[in-house]
Amino acid sequence: MNKVLIVIDAQEDFTRGALRNEEAIKALPVIHNLVEYASKNDMQIIYTKDTHNDTYLDTQEGKNLPIPHCIVNTAGWKLCPEVEVNNANVVYKQTFGYLHWDFIRQVAKADEIWLCGFCTDICVSANFQTIKAALPEIPIVVIEDACAGVTPELHDAAIKVMKSCQAKILNFSELNI
Repeated sequence: MNKVLIVIDAQEDFTRGALRNEEAIKALPVIHNLVEYASKNDMQIIYTKDTHNDTYLDTQEGKNLPIPHCIVNTAGWKLCPEVEVNNANVVYKQTFGYLHWDFIRQVAKADEIWLCGFCTDICVSANFQTIKAALPEIPIVVIEDACAGVTPELHDAAIKVMKSCQAKILNFSELNI
């Protein structure tokens, strides 16, 4: 089975930076273990990077979340070093979701997608929905303990919604790896 690991927005601003989140910091070792496993087992790894510019506050997102974050080429835009590998694809997205996930089928011939990252209730869930819409027959596994929401309550709510939309929800220890 050809699996692909997608790490959503594991960036400095979502952990230790502008939108500091203790739950995200706690999830970093789990994401590290996932990336390490994927790398050693020749799984394709894809990172998304939330990517904004100096006009962020003028955007719809910036008006609703007026905290500049993930500004291109800043420290907060960088991937967290403990989860980054060199041979991964990087997708730069300007808002919550990325609309071109169909490239996974072309590049990796994925039979299963593993999904993790930040923020469960915003970017992870938005990308889950767009992947599911683009590739409805590919099973998607969300690794719950490798995700963190804006709050634990919003994380739990997002997990419930993704499960109701046919995501398989597992913790790292349940992956049988």
